Amino acid sequence: MAISEFNAALNQVATERGIPVESVLETIRAALVSAYKKDYGSTTEDITATVDSDTGEAKIYKGGEDVTPSGFGRIAAQTAKQVILQKIRESEKETVFADFKKKIGTIVNAHIFRMEKGVVIVDLGKAQGILPQSEQIQTEKYSLNQKLKVLVKDIREGGRGLEIIVSRADPLFVSNLFAMEVPEVAQGVVRVEAISREPGSRTKIAVSSKESNVDPVGSCVGQKGVRVQAIIAELNGEKIDIIPYNPEIDRFIAASLSPAKVADVIADRDNKEAKVIVPDDQLSLAIGKEGQNVRLAAKLTGWRIDIKGLNDTAKPEVDSLSEEEPAVESPVEEKTEVEEDKKEKVSEDSAQETPESEEVKDQEKNGNE
Repeated sequence: MAISEFNAALNQVATERGIPVESVLETIRAALVSAYKKDYGSTTEDITATVDSDTGEAKIYKGGEDVTPSGFGRIAAQTAKQVILQKIRESEKETVFADFKKKIGTIVNAHIFRMEKGVVIVDLGKAQGILPQSEQIQTEKYSLNQKLKVLVKDIREGGRGLEIIVSRADPLFVSNLFAMEVPEVAQGVVRVEAISREPGSRTKIAVSSKESNVDPVGSCVGQKGVRVQAIIAELNGEKIDIIPYNPEIDRFIAASLSPAKVADVIADRDNKEAKVIVPDDQLSLAIGKEGQNVRLAAKLTGWRIDIKGLNDTAKPEVDSLSEEEPAVESPVEEKTEVEEDKKEKVSEDSAQETPESEEVKDQEKNGNE
């Protein structure tokens, strides 16, 4: 390394890393001592090195005596170069990680370039990301060079230093997909109030609107379901229930159990437990396949939910809570033409009052789930 190159590189590293030149020189001196001991078989502890910060000239001392071997200048130059390049790489890596730290909680584009024992390694452009099995959608199949979107979830210390952890299974991934596809969500007019998810199978998302003339459910579904269908496609067919949020917990719980119709909700606010009464023909639909529907509803509302059929209880005073604020269930392509006309009519009337959203899936089919 020429003298001018050494001095320029030394100052570059010090400036970029925000550390004193002396700290870089100390690292070089330590590397020179290690190189001398390795190449010349010295095991003594009183070996020291000096490096001229202007010329880059290096000398080795043993007990205060100059024992610099002939030709050591070449070793010193190579060692100094390696140390400086390593410092530059570390600086660049720290800059990249700092940039990605700002992106935690956001979605980025990636492509798969390696898979190791179930762990997927993705290229994020300037860095690599790790998609652990726990953050994968288990129903998805991954392949080399596959392009996909991922959520930057965390940056943490791993076996190879700092690692960027990405996810496709996190509920926030779905929430952010809505922000990408629905302008009203991105602008903050429509807000995601709560979300519960079983990745690859089903998601329930509760939305509200800051403006009375904007239907939050209709905004998320989009005309003819185009918005929610784009999200479903990204999730490879994962079902999505879009539910109108209601601050009145009994009505929110009733809506959260969509597509089932609810007759009554008896809420114990002290213990956050609710007894939900449904018509007998809605019982299996309310519970869902293997309990999924009620499980997701409980996660969405944060309440413990106990479902009973009408035959198990006295007839409730309220005929149906669900009819007042229905939810929209995907896939949207299963809607009938009549239901499409209803949805368009709702969008037209939204300037006068907040419309009631329509169900977009056949209940009998869902009951079998």
